[in-house]
Amino acid sequence: MDSKIFKTLEYQKILNKLSHYAQTAAGQQTALRLQPSDDLEHIKKMLKGTDEAYAADRLKGVPSFNGVVDITPAVKRARIGGTLNPQELLGIRTTVQAARRIQVYVASLHEENPVETLLFWSEQLSEQRSLENSIKGCIDENAEVLDSASTELSQIRRELRSGEVRIREKLDSMIRSSTVSKMLQDQLITIRGDRFVIPVKAEYRSYFGGIVHDQSGSGATLFIEPESIVAMNNKLRETRLREEREIEVILQKLTALVAEQEDMLLYDVDILGNLDFIFAKARLAREMKATLPLMNDRGYLKLKKGRHPLIPLEQVVPIDVELGNSYTSIIVTGPNTGGKTVTLKTIGLLSLMAMSGLFVPVEDESQLCVFDAIYADIGDEQSIEQNLSTFSSHMTNIISILKNMTPKSLVLLDEVGAGTDPAEGSALAVSILEHMHAMGCRMVATTHYSELKAYAYERKGIINASMEFDVATLSPTYRLLVGVPGRSNAFAIAERLGLPSRILDYARGEVTEEDQRVEHMIASLEQNRLTAEQEREKAEQLRREMEALRSRHQTELDKLESQRDRMLEKAEDEARVLVDKARSEAEKIISDLRKLAQEEGASVKEHKLIAARKELDEAEPKQRKKNTVKRASTRTRSIMAGDEVTVHSLNKKGHVVELSGSKEAVVQLGIMKMKVSLDDLELLQPAQTPAPRVQKPVTGVKRTRDDNVRNELDLRGANVEEALIEVDRFMDEAFLANLGQVHIIHGKGTGVLRTGIQEYLRKHKHVKSYRIGNYNEGGTGVTVAELE
Repeated sequence: MDSKIFKTLEYQKILNKLSHYAQTAAGQQTALRLQPSDDLEHIKKMLKGTDEAYAADRLKGVPSFNGVVDITPAVKRARIGGTLNPQELLGIRTTVQAARRIQVYVASLHEENPVETLLFWSEQLSEQRSLENSIKGCIDENAEVLDSASTELSQIRRELRSGEVRIREKLDSMIRSSTVSKMLQDQLITIRGDRFVIPVKAEYRSYFGGIVHDQSGSGATLFIEPESIVAMNNKLRETRLREEREIEVILQKLTALVAEQEDMLLYDVDILGNLDFIFAKARLAREMKATLPLMNDRGYLKLKKGRHPLIPLEQVVPIDVELGNSYTSIIVTGPNTGGKTVTLKTIGLLSLMAMSGLFVPVEDESQLCVFDAIYADIGDEQSIEQNLSTFSSHMTNIISILKNMTPKSLVLLDEVGAGTDPAEGSALAVSILEHMHAMGCRMVATTHYSELKAYAYERKGIINASMEFDVATLSPTYRLLVGVPGRSNAFAIAERLGLPSRILDYARGEVTEEDQRVEHMIASLEQNRLTAEQEREKAEQLRREMEALRSRHQTELDKLESQRDRMLEKAEDEARVLVDKARSEAEKIISDLRKLAQEEGASVKEHKLIAARKELDEAEPKQRKKNTVKRASTRTRSIMAGDEVTVHSLNKKGHVVELSGSKEAVVQLGIMKMKVSLDDLELLQPAQTPAPRVQKPVTGVKRTRDDNVRNELDLRGANVEEALIEVDRFMDEAFLANLGQVHIIHGKGTGVLRTGIQEYLRKHKHVKSYRIGNYNEGGTGVTVAELE
């Protein structure tokens, strides 16, 4: 793809933002070199990696790449025989440690939520534990060689410390003597050129037979190595040289180990950079509030609430664009500064981002296409040096586009045909657009020419669009309106600005009748669009209300069914207890019978058996259901809607709402409705008058508030006293509305408001339980209460 398009659409600015989120030098370089791809499968793989990293960032946060450094120069120098210094070796060690840490992070993440792409890359990191331990045993965190790096180095450093102690003791005894102390500028020991010296006043130079190593700026102080410690300093110097040679040997051994793992280490650096780059894409997506686009290679593009990523979120106006289905070309008209150029750049830049594996700032289920190339002629590129006018520069770009474009290209043209005579420019623009449209590419063009509005209206596969303009405020709204050509609004703007009416009337008279018809047609279309949009918004509002109502009814139904199940379970438990009790009594009676038989021998008196049998019969639990024959005899007529009845299986009274077939009836039992077999019903009181098809509940609570009770209460910013008053009112409404669960939003803050609310809920008679909200419910900022 031509690099010129990157500059035109400001693609490099996106890459610069992306590189700022990378934590490693390799990741930053990968971000800055990112190029769009025209391979659909490759793009999908890149987007999948971004999606996995985005989910990981949301669940666990981006992993730290702290410790990863660019070890490439050091590793390559080790390969050619150079000796690495302690700082370079420390960098290799921290990089290897970070690679192992990131491996563990990805493996843990994969166990909770599969991330195949991230796992694929992390599993390619090599295991360098041996090298890491070797460096760790020789180099500390400050890049200093440890005494324990070798036995020889440990011995040498003990000698060094011992020699330094002896020299200091010797000098301490000298500077403490009264004779020497008066000759010193300060009673201290210092070092010059790795040799211990003392500061002597210049006039006492001859007293000391040692070596002068330095003097003060004024010359009043000489730093002298006394003759008595020259030999000791010489020996200390020799020991230091031995230390340097031993350190060199240690560093060479470690460098050799690094050289052995050169290929793996360099590959690890690339893998770490790629993983860092993937997580940088995720962090950029979070910052832009971007989403995963659906990709296709069918030339179909659909942006839902697409935003230009370089315009601040609070200023940008989203656009809705669809291209490549019913029409393949869009011609956008409208006033200057209305947002036409931004629309072109938004379409082009979002396409480049998606083809680079980046999330784009659109709503979910937006689609973007893989183009083999994107071409744009945007802006004024006139050149004095090349003697190119505005028109010439535009034509140069368009000619280049015509030579290179294919049916799989996206072409963006700004002010096509501008910069020359309007008649010739419009004719040329129509010809260019017709050629590109016939080629089959996807195209979006902006223009001021009225002739192009008619061309788009008449040509199949091309549609008009415009940037909305508010005549009342004389300002653009920056909204893209597809299907409606733009109006010049020149007369309306001039009139509001105060241009005399006689001038306006004269100007209107100069406009041809055909142009006036076009303007009236556009005005009518725009009015129809506004009306349709208002109707659509009303329909959408009604749909949302119906969805909410349906959801509420479903919740109430679920609650009633749950209550019914609990009642049945309770009845079963009670029956089980009765049966167990009866069984226990029966066992006792049988035991008594056996004992009685043993006492009486082989025969038992008849009257005793009769008494025992009677006791056993009395222990049998009484069933709730009455004899069906008796029930039938008490029923004077068949059950009808409105009758008061008894449900024998539940031992409850209720009213028949309606008959359900020939064997069942819907019965209202308090607040609960349920289907009951007619055989399980007994008529208590016939209906006085014919009942309606649907019977209202016998009992109910009349509410004075709106029936659309909220299931959440936002208390952020309130104090505890105010909040508890609101919670008390809210819980009453929720209970009366039969809500099973409510959310109370109190925010995180200091926790005082949350504690007060939860203490209140703990004592509330209608609250069955409460808990902190889940991650997707608001976390610790929300308390969820379950109602009885």
